[in-house]
Amino acid sequence: MQFISLRELEAEAKRRLDPAVYDYFAGGADDEITLAANEAAFSRITLVPRVLRGAGERDLKVTLLGQPISMPVVIAPTAFHRLADPEGECATACAAHVAGTIMVVSMASTVAIEDLAAMNEGNLWFQIYIQPDLAFTEAIVRRAEAAGCGALVVTVDSPVFGRRERDLRNGFADLPPGMCCENLREAAEAGRMSRGRSIVFSPELSWREIEWLRRTTGLKIVLKGIMHPDDARIAIQCGADALLISNHGGRQLDTVPTAIELLPPILDAVGGSIPLLIDGGIRRGTDVVKALALGASAIAIGRPVLWALAIAGFDGVVQVLETLRSEVDRALALCGCGSPRDLSSSLVRFG
Repeated sequence: MQFISLRELEAEAKRRLDPAVYDYFAGGADDEITLAANEAAFSRITLVPRVLRGAGERDLKVTLLGQPISMPVVIAPTAFHRLADPEGECATACAAHVAGTIMVVSMASTVAIEDLAAMNEGNLWFQIYIQPDLAFTEAIVRRAEAAGCGALVVTVDSPVFGRRERDLRNGFADLPPGMCCENLREAAEAGRMSRGRSIVFSPELSWREIEWLRRTTGLKIVLKGIMHPDDARIAIQCGADALLISNHGGRQLDTVPTAIELLPPILDAVGGSIPLLIDGGIRRGTDVVKALALGASAIAIGRPVLWALAIAGFDGVVQVLETLRSEVDRALALCGCGSPRDLSSSLVRFG
């Protein structure tokens, strides 16, 4: 399927996916107020372009935590890609490699990080929930290190699991037979691997565990789910190398603000000392440009990747990334900018 914009994807993916799987991917917490707000927030921000600036050809390349990528768009961590396509995260990782950008692999991936590393050649980061069993957490971290991941993306907004009413109605609770979270397997006797643990959400986790992780690994650490400026300041003190401002796609606490609204105060709090990424509701190249102009170093995109995967597998994900690349390039040109570095808050208006 060829598509003109990312907004066309969801309806076609819904037609193809099992209804319970579609609802799992699409749904949010409680009344899904934040879920809807994530996209709507970008429509309330306008662009005020500059003209006659002689910017010439655009260069979209950026560097994140020392890693050069072809554009300021990365693939956000999302679970269970094999529910969308039999190749699952393998197709997504290959698409990220072809596009020259980073895939953040979910801890709940249905393909093991080692297998993805074999086909991506270094453009992987690994998302993790710190488990109360720190020895098990460390074992997963060591796997990410051995696989050559460039960073750990630590999700910090989940002391408990959000209440997702679509999943409750559908009775969606587990993966089908023959599929599991491959990164949660443990070595068993005779070289076999166990089916794997379940992810444990613990309200007892605190900044102490972030400090422990900082002592445990030499990988860059990105904290995902920071929403309060005070937490952003503490994150720096605890050794975070970057922040991913996120409301978990509206899937955890409903009625929280959108990432794009939270970006300016968090930027003020960190004073440009570390990179800021955001996710949530980004569907257009103009959305990317707005986020960059407000201080983001890059954006992460989640659900459109899943819709494209359900429709056309690897080719679909490549098309999503290339569509965004083209739209960002055009938006930069129309704003009078030659690269993301030329963007500034003077080019945007709220309301």
